[in-house]
Amino acid sequence: MKVVSGGVTAAKGFTAGGVHCGIRKSRTKRDLGLIYSEVPCSAAAVYTTNLVKGAPLLVTKNHLADGVAQACIINSGNANTCNANGVEIAEQTSSLLAKELGIKTEDVVVASTGVIGQPMTIDPFKRGVLPLVKDLSKDGSPRAAEAIMTTDTVKKEVAVSFELDGKEVTVGGIAKGSGMIHPNMATMLVFITTDCAISPAMLQKALSSDVKDTFNMVSVDGDTSTNDMVVVLANGLAGNEKIEEEGENFKTFMKALNSVTVALCKALAADGEGATKFLECSVTGAKTLCDAKKAAKAVICSSLVKAAMFGSDANWGRVLCAIGYSGADVDVNKVDVAFCSKAGSISVCEKGASVDFSEEIAKKILSEKEITIAVTLHDGEASSVAWGSDLTYDYVRINGDYRT
Repeated sequence: MKVVSGGVTAAKGFTAGGVHCGIRKSRTKRDLGLIYSEVPCSAAAVYTTNLVKGAPLLVTKNHLADGVAQACIINSGNANTCNANGVEIAEQTSSLLAKELGIKTEDVVVASTGVIGQPMTIDPFKRGVLPLVKDLSKDGSPRAAEAIMTTDTVKKEVAVSFELDGKEVTVGGIAKGSGMIHPNMATMLVFITTDCAISPAMLQKALSSDVKDTFNMVSVDGDTSTNDMVVVLANGLAGNEKIEEEGENFKTFMKALNSVTVALCKALAADGEGATKFLECSVTGAKTLCDAKKAAKAVICSSLVKAAMFGSDANWGRVLCAIGYSGADVDVNKVDVAFCSKAGSISVCEKGASVDFSEEIAKKILSEKEITIAVTLHDGEASSVAWGSDLTYDYVRINGDYRT
């Protein structure tokens, strides 16, 4: 398996693009993105568990009922959530795009991100769909990735290739997400494409299984968005024998999918709103996988831990505190904690108690941009990893006037 360039257009048969259609006030910012396959695809998706859902999610879920899609259209700047005419706009957008592409309306995935509860009209989409279709190209992944950004500071793209049945198969993806990230299914908006031949049922099985250990283990600020969605399109143009049941080929595909989703998870966490540091919590020695996940996610979600990491403060008691309320079955008298970065590693807690350590060395380790909080529970063999970012003054500044 190797990393390749191209993002969502790396796989055979996919093109993408992005334009400014007028949803955002700034004409220099793309706000409408498109991903298109030259042939219909097996499709799978997971959606936010928030009871408040953006209209595009409702429309997309209906469109994907048959497990087939051919295009994804995504806007930024307005979440199209809590609007009386939201579903109508999402359906009209699908129809406009389908007409220009010459495909079925129900084969369109529609998604939105931005401010919740803002009035929206179909006018920007009427203006933007034709230029958007004309912008489609094999090198359009960066433009699509840019078009779906909100408070993101960097585009998030990745792709890998591998071999199945003697055929080269590619999986690529783009994502957006910087704030309002604490998913329970996916993270903000993620679009993954592949030329692997795989049935809709097996594609859904692969995605639903993967998100439990990837996107569900990311947290920036503890808020689960109304518009979270991960979509995977597989057009089969690689020519491998179609995956219709579990086996070695399915395992290989799962590994490739996971390499893409993990990379996107790390990119999302590192680009948390106002973040200065990327945090990874590694939990080993848990009784069960569930316990490991609970402990890791609690540490990453702790505002006190995140604030301590921002200040490069080795306040390990906050880590133990988070584990204690995580709901994990843990013997707190066995817990070890260490802080690690490229500057080194330092043990700060052993068997649930303090140990002598140099605050100066700890400060140096925690002053790096990427930090690992290593937790050993000494209770079993299970392990898990969660990702997040530090909590900074800028996070409050960004969200204090996000709408106005």
